[in-house]
Amino acid sequence: MKRTAYKGYHSFDYLEPSADYKVFELAAEIDRVKSTPVEVSKEQEDRVQRLLTEHFAISLHDHCFIVPKDFGDLADYRRQGRDWTGYAGMARSGLDAVFDCLMDGTATITSKAGWKWDDIIYDLGMRLSDIAHQDFIIRGETVADIKRAKANGQIAFIASLEAATPIENEVDRLDILYGLGIRSSGIAYSEANTLGSGLRETRDGGLTEFGRQAVRRMNKLGIAIDISHSGDQTSMDTIETSDKPIFITHAGARTLWNTKRMKPDEVIKACAAKGGVIAIEAAPHTTLTKKHPKHNIDGFMEHFEYCAQLVGIDHVAFGPDTLFGDHVGLHHYFAKQLSIKAAHGQQEFTEVAFVDGIENPAEAFPNIVRWMVKHSYSDGDIAKAIGGNILRVLDEVWWPQKS
Repeated sequence: MKRTAYKGYHSFDYLEPSADYKVFELAAEIDRVKSTPVEVSKEQEDRVQRLLTEHFAISLHDHCFIVPKDFGDLADYRRQGRDWTGYAGMARSGLDAVFDCLMDGTATITSKAGWKWDDIIYDLGMRLSDIAHQDFIIRGETVADIKRAKANGQIAFIASLEAATPIENEVDRLDILYGLGIRSSGIAYSEANTLGSGLRETRDGGLTEFGRQAVRRMNKLGIAIDISHSGDQTSMDTIETSDKPIFITHAGARTLWNTKRMKPDEVIKACAAKGGVIAIEAAPHTTLTKKHPKHNIDGFMEHFEYCAQLVGIDHVAFGPDTLFGDHVGLHHYFAKQLSIKAAHGQQEFTEVAFVDGIENPAEAFPNIVRWMVKHSYSDGDIAKAIGGNILRVLDEVWWPQKS
């Protein structure tokens, strides 16, 4: 197995339970459900572990926190603003770095709607405070941090946002977020904001003038830009406006599954033409296909292979968008913000309790590499897809940039 520096820390071990915070029973990080590992031979498994050891494994989008076991506790848990990170699960993930998008669409400390500036800062500060009290997961703010984490058996935690909604109409808030550690941000989530349109809007007016200003500021700061939840026109405008390559951190191909949540070929091609990367996601009921209307790792990888054939292996990666606990239950609980059925329109699909083979951050990347090994991908192509492509873009986007 890949070497890890994890020593058994659990979130907020430095505090006194009940006295310093309210205690909730949390979901199991490991073996919560009977998710099926990708079957490989011993020789193939040895190759999988070698690949994870020798090459960078980077998730472009995940939520490495643990939800309560009982969703009846979720409102109080979120309102407390103290999310538990799944350290023990992450120690099994094989990852060297993870873009963690917190849970800011559901940060409901001061508001039922989420995305409020105060709540975002509260959420970010609480997670980073916990991380500062252990030495397995480190703050990832430069490419050097990612390389250092790999060398030391650690994981670089790259704080990210799925939307720039909390900056409202104040572009300098991007500087503040950068100073606090944010290194990737989306444009919009479901609803339109001051920058552009999200996926829920019937009419996509594209990137606003303020949105263009924000994109240029993110380029100057070194914040990677994500268009996963942006509308099609807003996505195209963002790609055109940005001086740097951009990410689609967690999506799939609309050609395979005709919903707004997936990206059309023209957006994927435009992203790649600018040097960017599309990372395939595995959140329940997203990367479905006609061959796999019941969501599992094979449907997920069908989207990967389609995108790789469309734009080349240099422009694909993985952003599984997993968490520790009942992800489907979370979607149902926050139906207004995270409704999966609404995103599918008239498409028929079979609802699953979890995505078999890629259910949580602990199992996602090992199973992805097993699948690629089993399907005869070369070491070079696997290395590009699991992290190399992301590092190439970060060298261009983040500060300090390569000369």
